[in-house]
Amino acid sequence: MKLPRRFFQPLAIGAPAPLRTLPVRLERMIHFVPPHVEKMRSKVPELAKQVDVVLGNLEDAIPIDAKLDARRGFIEMAKATDFGSTGLWIRMNALNSPWALDDLVEIVGAVGDKLDVVMVPKVEGSWDIHYVDQLLAQLEAKAHARKPILIHAILETAEGVKNVEEIAQASPRMHGMSLGPADLAASRGMKTTRVGGGHPDYKVLSDAGSGPRAAAQQDLWHYTVARMVDACMANGIKAFYGPFGDFSDAEACEAQFRNAFLMGCAGAWTLHPTQIAIARRVFSPDPAEVAFARKIIAAMPDGAGAVMIDGKMQDDATWKQAKVLVDLADLVEAKDGAAAS
Repeated sequence: MKLPRRFFQPLAIGAPAPLRTLPVRLERMIHFVPPHVEKMRSKVPELAKQVDVVLGNLEDAIPIDAKLDARRGFIEMAKATDFGSTGLWIRMNALNSPWALDDLVEIVGAVGDKLDVVMVPKVEGSWDIHYVDQLLAQLEAKAHARKPILIHAILETAEGVKNVEEIAQASPRMHGMSLGPADLAASRGMKTTRVGGGHPDYKVLSDAGSGPRAAAQQDLWHYTVARMVDACMANGIKAFYGPFGDFSDAEACEAQFRNAFLMGCAGAWTLHPTQIAIARRVFSPDPAEVAFARKIIAAMPDGAGAVMIDGKMQDDATWKQAKVLVDLADLVEAKDGAAAS
């Protein structure tokens, strides 16, 4: 483990200094684009005005014979598009694949200063982050990059969940983590083929009695999301829900996203255009909640003491909760207001 005084030193001569705090950005939806498909690339300039993050997907869902086209397509897309305040990410190929090294070498060399975040799949421990951290520093130095590229880990193996705290604090490049439910289910030996969401057989029953027993479906991912959120927030980075694979069930998608939002996630992946509006709605705070939060801030500007508002006691703890909502609301207003103008 690095000594604290060396933690923020660049890992390569000429690389930009690591960030000490994350940029303050709205990231309600990370929208996946398959960059090997020209029709999808052509939609990116307009898409960039509608979403918070555009992600070029190079990994799962990209056929093996299209991997190189996806990489070339991403570089073309990045060069051709003005993303403005919208983030530009890639999901690189897994570190044990034959494409991972060239994903980073070619993309950082070509468009390093436009790339905000590299999403790394199947992260199992801090060693995976250390490898990408060192490599990115070398590539940034070679490309004369002006800003460091951040790292986002996908939590999608049992070992990754076990090591979640170490992953979260592995590097000052860490941006956050996303839940990867499909690969995680396989890694754990879970008996489901669903991509995110619940399962009707994962439930509890009311006690046996004289009448029919009530059943309540449970959330398969509650434990993992909670562990991920705690690890991320304890280390000053962000947690995200991953994919919801059933595009035909908007109601269930919204429920899963809302659970993640309430638990502390900053956003979720959107794999289909219909999910963009769901993520925007869910990961933006409720106006009534924001109005009440602003009352708390106004009554306690410095967060000290205790006051009664609408018959409810407010103190330091509720002031902190209100601050979370108000800060998020200000970001949403700035982003969505700019998009509408």
